[in-house]
Amino acid sequence: MKSDTRKRARERLDERLAPLKPAERFRAPPKGWVRAIRDALGMSGVQFARRLRVQPPSVAALEASEESGAIQLNTLRRAAEALDCTVVYAFVPNDSLEGAVSARARKLALRDLGRAAHTMKLEAQGTPDSSTDERLEAYIRDKLRERDLWNEP
Repeated sequence: MKSDTRKRARERLDERLAPLKPAERFRAPPKGWVRAIRDALGMSGVQFARRLRVQPPSVAALEASEESGAIQLNTLRRAAEALDCTVVYAFVPNDSLEGAVSARARKLALRDLGRAAHTMKLEAQGTPDSSTDERLEAYIRDKLRERDLWNEP
């Protein structure tokens, strides 16, 4: 994938995911979404079991697995359908995807340049600290171009 295509893809994903932030708004209720929706609808476990075409003890197991975080996505989808709901599944980055790429590139650059600086100091070939930021930015730019992660502005 070309670097400009990747950058546009990240930007489009950032735009699509922006309305989902902050992700805390979608944190599951203490007993899980299935139980919260079922209770809000006034539906008993037996009624829900009938809709799912399972035995009532399976409903308790399903709700417990959601509460513990062990529920399978296909099971959650079946439960949602039985409750006339839709499961929304997404990864919501804590930062923008552009920010994540930039932060990772900076971390790698600091690591790699730190190694080089240490070696140079051992050989009495240290560089002045004033050029560190310039070298860091140039290194990041070069590495991003090498890895085809994004275009230079």
